[in-house]
Amino acid sequence: MDPVEQLLHPVRLRIVHALSAADTLTITQMSARMPDVPKITLYRQVAQLAEGGFLEVDGEQRVRGAVERRYRLRQDRPTIDADAAAAMSLDDHRRGFAASMAVLIAEFDAYLSRDGADPAADSVSYRQGTLWLSPDELNAMTADLLAVLRDRLDNTPAPGRTPYLLSAILFPAERPPDA
Repeated sequence: MDPVEQLLHPVRLRIVHALSAADTLTITQMSARMPDVPKITLYRQVAQLAEGGFLEVDGEQRVRGAVERRYRLRQDRPTIDADAAAAMSLDDHRRGFAASMAVLIAEFDAYLSRDGADPAADSVSYRQGTLWLSPDELNAMTADLLAVLRDRLDNTPAPGRTPYLLSAILFPAERPPDA
């Protein structure tokens, strides 16, 4: 299965997000992070991600007679690069957006369900706004944002650091008739 098909599934995308915020996770740990997903579904989706080259087994241990595996994201995992995104159909983009929104809603709900969730104290933001940009201004803004984020992408878990899920959504809005 190609990377587009792998990642357009909401549960597989949630697994990738969960492992992005942790070095390794077992199915039991994933299940605790995603209590709304049946454990058998997690097993099936983790197996597909492993077969697809996204995950690898980091270690195994015996737990009550069964073997429990720790999974991590492969550093050389497939990605949806610019060429793959350009080759996606409009329906693929619809499915990808729907999967991303399903993951975002599930992750936000999980955050709100945690003890001590405090959106104001945690600087939670979900604002929208419209920017009027030429193609050159859009390219410059994208480069600026990537530069700001690139400096922080290599951060690893450490005392005082909290993982934050950042979801950027950018698409042209319909131009008003009088503009």
